[in-house]
Amino acid sequence: MAIKLIVGLRNPGPNYVNTRHNVGGLFVETLANHYNLSFKADKKLHGELSQLEINLNECKLLLPLVFMNQSGLSVKSVCQFYRILPNEILVVHDDLDLPSGRIKLKIGGGHGGHNGLRDIISHLSSSDFNRLRIGIGHPGHKDLVLNYVLGKPSQHDRQLMIDAIDRGIDVMPQALSGDISNAMCLLNG
Repeated sequence: MAIKLIVGLRNPGPNYVNTRHNVGGLFVETLANHYNLSFKADKKLHGELSQLEINLNECKLLLPLVFMNQSGLSVKSVCQFYRILPNEILVVHDDLDLPSGRIKLKIGGGHGGHNGLRDIISHLSSSDFNRLRIGIGHPGHKDLVLNYVLGKPSQHDRQLMIDAIDRGIDVMPQALSGDISNAMCLLNG
């Protein structure tokens, strides 16, 4: 199934720019910059939207204007308006279980404790969407997670994340065309 919507999970506002939790949003912003695209805010859809086309495959880019744990509101609004099915969505998000610099493409699954994914699953009544997981590493103890994800990575870890984002952008032509398995092989291998 071709990808019709790529969502970059993030918290909006200047306080959250460049935090680990916002790496999904950074991916979508970097992807848009790569193709010289700009975003337009749409209050009804609770997000900033852009239109991406690669090899005649069209796809919406979404940066939610709601907080991470309310991401489902924006995703559901866009999906209803543009008639996009869950399996046509790629949600890009931070992942504590992957070390910084790792990036993995996954089809479906649970929320793994990620509040953004939890809210999207709840709003869509489905977990059949694709995920692009960008590793941010783990602070070592669950009590440290909140400050860790809302903190900014070291310069070294940030560079690892940017390199991972670049590798993810390289497989977007395959993902948009619906060749998810090939994109997974290229990225996860």
